[in-house]
Amino acid sequence: MNRIIAVLCLLLISFGPTGLKGNHSNELPQEDQMNNPKNIKRMKVEIWSDIMCPYCYIGKHKFETALAQFSNKEGIDIEWKSFQLMPELEKGKVYDLDKILIETRGMSASQLHASQAQLTEAGKQAGISFHFDKALTVNTFDAHRFLHFAKSQGKQNEAEEALFRAYFSDGKNVGDYTTLVELGKEIGLDAEALKTALENGSHTNEVHADISEAQQLGIRGVPFFVFDRKYAVSGAQDPQAFLETLEKSFAEWQKENAWPKFERIDGKASTPQGECN
Repeated sequence: MNRIIAVLCLLLISFGPTGLKGNHSNELPQEDQMNNPKNIKRMKVEIWSDIMCPYCYIGKHKFETALAQFSNKEGIDIEWKSFQLMPELEKGKVYDLDKILIETRGMSASQLHASQAQLTEAGKQAGISFHFDKALTVNTFDAHRFLHFAKSQGKQNEAEEALFRAYFSDGKNVGDYTTLVELGKEIGLDAEALKTALENGSHTNEVHADISEAQQLGIRGVPFFVFDRKYAVSGAQDPQAFLETLEKSFAEWQKENAWPKFERIDGKASTPQGECN
């Protein structure tokens, strides 16, 4: 019997996951496409955010911590939405954030530095390395267009993380097309297609639509998390608050939407990689 199992494993390694040597098609039969988890309806979580918002970066990591603990995480579809904290900033110009906050937001230098120190510590606890002294403050509208391009390619969450890291940790200009194209390449986006999209103003309407929708929903600050358009969490809350809201909203959503849930009994099996366990 052991010899037969070994032979079957060798056949699996030779033929690959299709089971037919020489068939390398990645297209699924129609029935398999219907059963493909990617086609299953998911509950949407929308997150309004701005790249220059430190609480948005912390909130992202805390939400992801909660999502990792959520038993039905495969049933969640995350959509990042655009929001601008300083839309008045002139495009193409780099500003001194400390100066802006002191002159226009009524903060003293000591208050600002104390706040940044607290954020730096909170960032460490969330796995983030803040370097406020390196941050290049710019108008973030084009960075939001970059996010919508990434969304069209299924890479929005990766793009959001890349932008936060570029702005807060690496001191990069997230309003510069060259920088955005480089970030896009790092996460696997087509550099030429992205460059063309940035230069021709693509996704401008989508950014405006997100900002307008935020106003209609009464969103005045970010981050702002909306769960299935029923529940909202404002700010960089602790993971437990996100987890409780995920569980509550998904339980209600699940009553109205079919979502597969299996009871499994595990045993010896073969994998497409040719392993026999």
